[in-house]
Amino acid sequence: MGKFDRYAFNAAPEFKEAEVRKAFARAVPLKTLVIYCYDPRAAEIPDAVARLFGDEVFPGEVVHDSAGMRVASSTTIFPVVVAGGRAVDALRSITVAQHLFGLQNIVVVHHSHCGATTFTPDGIIDAYRHEHGADISDLYERGSICIDEFEASLKRDAALIRSHPGTPKHVNIFGYFFDIDTGALTEVVKDIAQAIESA
Repeated sequence: MGKFDRYAFNAAPEFKEAEVRKAFARAVPLKTLVIYCYDPRAAEIPDAVARLFGDEVFPGEVVHDSAGMRVASSTTIFPVVVAGGRAVDALRSITVAQHLFGLQNIVVVHHSHCGATTFTPDGIIDAYRHEHGADISDLYERGSICIDEFEASLKRDAALIRSHPGTPKHVNIFGYFFDIDTGALTEVVKDIAQAIESA
């Protein structure tokens, strides 16, 4: 038994994955996953999305059981914080969030004066080759490495999310530009899911 196994749900003798999933879905009323940049100036993006959507809760309250253990949360927004807010880095998180909690919306936000606009794909590839002796030219699709133009990057990321097999077909996908100086969100993409017909 590993040192930390007592903290792992799947290490418990009575573990049943389907039951754990049901419990997780009840414990956190997740509705919206927000992908945004790790720039500290962009930290208020989940709050801005919550205000814009109106019925969202972020960060919410942590719920404790009678023993004082942290067992749930009232948040409806999950933040996924990645370089430049690029969707390619969030795809696994989308799949896992859907599996554990279910999703209604996925929101991608790119922000003004982002560091991802300060370099090019060729620039970072060349820098890694010269500074680290590593060839990263085949690691990432070039259109997802940096941000050349905000509207194009948001449209590209929304399309990437929609086409990914790990994205549930029933979710709505939005793309917003966030002005870090004013806090304003401007809608660039609104991809509302089509109703899924039952067989």
